[in-house]
Amino acid sequence: MNVGPITLAIIGAGNRGRDTYGRWCLSHPGEARVVAVAERDAGRRTRVAHEHGIGPEAAFDDWRGLLGQPHLGDAVVIATPDREHAAPAIAALEAGYDVILEKPIAPTADEVQAVGEAAARTGGSVTVAHVLRYTAFFAAVKRLLDEGRIGELVTIEHAERVGYWHFAHSFVRGNWRNEALSSPMILAKACHDLDLIRWLAGDRCTAVASFGGLHHFRPEQAPPGALGRCTDGVNRCPAAPECPFDAVRFYVDRTPGVTDWPISVITDDPSPEGRMAALATGPYGRCVYASDNDVADHQVVALEFANGVRATLSVSGLTADNTRTITLTGTRGELRGRLDTGEIEIRRFLPGADAVPHGRWNRDDFGRAALRGDERIVLNGTPIPLYDGHGGGDEGLMTDAIARLRASRDGHPGSDDDARTSLGVSLDSHVMAFAAETSRRERRLVELPNR
Repeated sequence: MNVGPITLAIIGAGNRGRDTYGRWCLSHPGEARVVAVAERDAGRRTRVAHEHGIGPEAAFDDWRGLLGQPHLGDAVVIATPDREHAAPAIAALEAGYDVILEKPIAPTADEVQAVGEAAARTGGSVTVAHVLRYTAFFAAVKRLLDEGRIGELVTIEHAERVGYWHFAHSFVRGNWRNEALSSPMILAKACHDLDLIRWLAGDRCTAVASFGGLHHFRPEQAPPGALGRCTDGVNRCPAAPECPFDAVRFYVDRTPGVTDWPISVITDDPSPEGRMAALATGPYGRCVYASDNDVADHQVVALEFANGVRATLSVSGLTADNTRTITLTGTRGELRGRLDTGEIEIRRFLPGADAVPHGRWNRDDFGRAALRGDERIVLNGTPIPLYDGHGGGDEGLMTDAIARLRASRDGHPGSDDDARTSLGVSLDSHVMAFAAETSRRERRLVELPNR
């Protein structure tokens, strides 16, 4: 039996590749070790090589060079931009690697299908980074549902509140701002949420309807006096005092102690001078009303499932909070939860119906938690700060993936579906996202075939 750590090759050494997966390995040296890297940016490549003790023979400027070598590790982590997921994933599977694949699987239905076919053809394992399934919060929601605490599930109301600052960072100024460069917003951001809804619903989706669009982050919405960059003007943009999206305020004034995400995305020099220099020349200093963004800043989706469950998803980039909320209604009660606080409330219909004296309602009886047998749960360790690894989901994903890779290496391979977010169980969320985008654009109901 091989008792050493699992060895990984990282393809794409940006925020997710270096700061999430690579950092996890540094924190768990007995579990996993990064032994090779492919990254076109020389600075990022050099930093990852230095952090993990990778020699020049295992540091590549292109994934083709890495995968063209004899096996360099037990598995490959693919954390490239969205439109560069499918090709290296297929090549890694064909080279005999298991794969940890950043979501989304790919930005088009044809590419998603091609990855699925490659996995089936090669027998390789693909773990998709739908990390929210691994959070303590959503794991508890699923467990409570499966325990029958609210009876039979009837509806799901799920909201992703992206947060105005987060949306501006990632979807107006950042890597996911333009569909031609990445993916539709409903796939790039909300395939997490569609995956959760599919997981909780417990059956395939049969029909999808969606509305949404780009409402606010447009030139005609710019405040008076706004300039092309937040650093333009004598002392900054004249509109800055009244603009909540002012980049200098967010990246310099309000986050002086932050050096990881999102600051690590805009510059390698987190000093005030380094931040200002990055804003003066890079995409993160652009006015949010004068960028090349075209993805929707809000979208609502209605979904129907084969077992009769109905669900709604609301995604908004114009929210004060950066969190997710969920409400499940069932035949015996209701569950409400909020990710950032870790709070879950269950309100049951019984014993309330049997607890009213003499079988007659009194005004004071309405809303009494004691009569309904309500339950409030706060999950220890679940409340999360502003900058966090998806509420513990990143940690959970890596812990699970490495354990399965170790079992396979030691001669105890399981089914690919043993992964909580295997390729097979992750395909449905992508089908749902593509259907939602078709519905939004064509303003029609999209019915999904049984596959």
